[in-house]
Amino acid sequence: MSFKNAMNQYVIADPKLCIGCNTCMASCSQEHQLHGLQSAPRLQVMRNRLDSAPVMCHQCEDAPCAQVCPVNAITRENNAIHLNESLCVSCKLCGLACPFGAITFSGSTPLDIPRDCNTAKALPAPRPPRAISPFLDCVPGVRAVAVKCDLCSFSPDGPACIKTCPTQAITLVTASVSENASQQKRLNAMNVFPAGLTSFSAPDTEAKQ
Repeated sequence: MSFKNAMNQYVIADPKLCIGCNTCMASCSQEHQLHGLQSAPRLQVMRNRLDSAPVMCHQCEDAPCAQVCPVNAITRENNAIHLNESLCVSCKLCGLACPFGAITFSGSTPLDIPRDCNTAKALPAPRPPRAISPFLDCVPGVRAVAVKCDLCSFSPDGPACIKTCPTQAITLVTASVSENASQQKRLNAMNVFPAGLTSFSAPDTEAKQ
């Protein structure tokens, strides 16, 4: 599978503005659940001693996840990489192929089979095993479905994480935004190194007589 040479849109976060409140994760989960999709958040806030920032799908130009999907459930649409949950067959290859760990797996428990439904005529139902990893966990009756950032393409207001971030740490990068940033970098470089000067100079290695 190959994609046209065009820049995909993607979402980035500024760790200097992020306060680690997890509001983006909560809004992402709620927004997708309201549209009948898996409620697992499509981004994960990561923290270290000083900073925090959500990690999400990079919307790769030549997406490895799409390359390995055996049922073409991952495609490029509207300048982004989208995953069709209805086509997912739970092979988990996309998550293994993603170099950024931006794909996780979720599943909904059937509504007509309540948990711990024990009767006097049957042995108690075993409890779900302890969670280890989305790639290793297997819960009886629950089909693992791949979930990744889709930029909330179903919403006319755009990504929910951007709308709800209290510090405006999350932004959507489009082709025009990227081009403007590149032009600004070139202008900054010209100001640092005026015409006639270069950032590198060859050392004088000639021995003085």
